[in-house]
Amino acid sequence: METRIERDSMGEIAVPADKHWGAQTQRSLQNFPIGWEKMPREIITAFARLKKAAAQANRELCPERMTDQKADAIVRACDGIAGGQYDGEFPLAVWQTGSGTQSNMNVNEVIAGIGNEAAGRKLLHPNDDVNMSQSSNDTFPTAMHIAAALMLKDQLLPALDRLKGTFERLEHDNRGIIKSGRTHLQDAVPISFSQEISGWRGMLEVSRRQITAAMEGLGTIAIGGTAVGTGLNCPDGFAGLVAARLSEDTGFAFAESDNKFHALTSADRLVYAHGALKALAADLMKIANDIRWLASGPRCGLGEITIPANEPGSSIMPGKVNPTQCESITMIAVQVMGNDAAVGMAASQGNFQLNVFLPVMAYNFLQSARLLTDGMLSFEERCVSGITANVPKMEENLNRSLMLVTALTPYIGYDKAADVAKTAHRDGISLKEACVKLGYLSGDQFDSYIRPQELI
Repeated sequence: METRIERDSMGEIAVPADKHWGAQTQRSLQNFPIGWEKMPREIITAFARLKKAAAQANRELCPERMTDQKADAIVRACDGIAGGQYDGEFPLAVWQTGSGTQSNMNVNEVIAGIGNEAAGRKLLHPNDDVNMSQSSNDTFPTAMHIAAALMLKDQLLPALDRLKGTFERLEHDNRGIIKSGRTHLQDAVPISFSQEISGWRGMLEVSRRQITAAMEGLGTIAIGGTAVGTGLNCPDGFAGLVAARLSEDTGFAFAESDNKFHALTSADRLVYAHGALKALAADLMKIANDIRWLASGPRCGLGEITIPANEPGSSIMPGKVNPTQCESITMIAVQVMGNDAAVGMAASQGNFQLNVFLPVMAYNFLQSARLLTDGMLSFEERCVSGITANVPKMEENLNRSLMLVTALTPYIGYDKAADVAKTAHRDGISLKEACVKLGYLSGDQFDSYIRPQELI
């Protein structure tokens, strides 16, 4: 492999000749050959947007240092990085320094390398120019918030809305269908199928509101705090200008933190936002489990709904079809719940002026958001959109339900109604037959009281 020699404060090191990164990136590659988890692309894109905004702010505030030529070179390089032109330039592991310094420098070095290549000379220095008015300690938490907020706004919420919209359609299409309710996995009083679906739809609506509320906190960014929150080497007005540029560039409202000491050492806003993702995961777990229970069978289960048959379900049992989309989304839910534990634990480890568990929090948050996004899109397209009601089976189960007896308690009392239910179950007869047998009501009286369509 052809190499070139790069230098940093620690000396010389050989770097691949076809890469734009410099000495600090190369040292991180050599010092942390750990795992296959790389810094997420969303973080790199967020850094590119941040460095662009910082260069523009520095051009306005420090024109003697950030010249037009330097600012333009940084902006062009950042646009290329954000557009995916240089994805192979960001190879660093998540398991690096806990401040994310090496990934900040990776971005700084690549931007400088791209700019210098275009200029044909050493125009940009990764620290003096690309990192001007900044520190890894304020840029990484800022990039983390940018990446998290934009992932939720641009990807997760649209996927959630699509799934919610499909439940709204199913709710409308299945009005008038009455079925047995179930509590404790036991028969309960009647419910309409549209009411059951409305519960699923309502979960997604609440999750959406919780996520949207959490996104407001992600809009608060640490930039301007530099190393320890004091803003050393950062000009007045820099953070506000960066936040304004970011807001204009992304369409999301970013604002500088009014307490940089808090912003550098605490990740509570990210914890709160991930908690909303965990709540969504819990709801998706419940929805998917309901659907696969209702679709169980096809002959020896509940069989009240039919879901799409997407692929063979067994390597040994011919004709078997399984609720694989439900299984996929429930596994995602488990992963998100595990990620939540990691995010919360990492956020608790801020020491003095800095939290040094930032990369693992960023990785887990973005993995959760990405999995939930992809999972909801697949679940909607390959399962939920194809749900159909097995009306005859619903009617059969409803008419066999012993809990219809609940409607008799105003007329014969709780104890006699319980006697009717137990007799019917013991003797294998209908509620009506048991009620007449026990002499509590006539057949006509029973029919006038037990009207499932009026019990919902």
